[in-house]
Amino acid sequence: MNKQVLEDLSRKIRDLAESSPAADIEKNLRALLQGAFTKLELVNREEFDVQADLLRHTKEKLAELEAKVSELESMLHKNNK
Repeated sequence: MNKQVLEDLSRKIRDLAESSPAADIEKNLRALLQGAFTKLELVNREEFDVQADLLRHTKEKLAELEAKVSELESMLHKNNK
């Protein structure tokens, strides 16, 4: 019997909350936050990880190329002497 009373009370509270201005406030707040997040141009974690890996690979390649250029410059200076 107590279980039925609690279920009825829960249903009435839920119905009241759905028909109250609080439901509209929640919807408006969600829309406002969604708009703000869209303007921030956020990315998900997976895309962030992909870009971080790409950046790491690019930095490694740049370091290799800088070392090669330095080596070639050194060889050029030795040949010019």
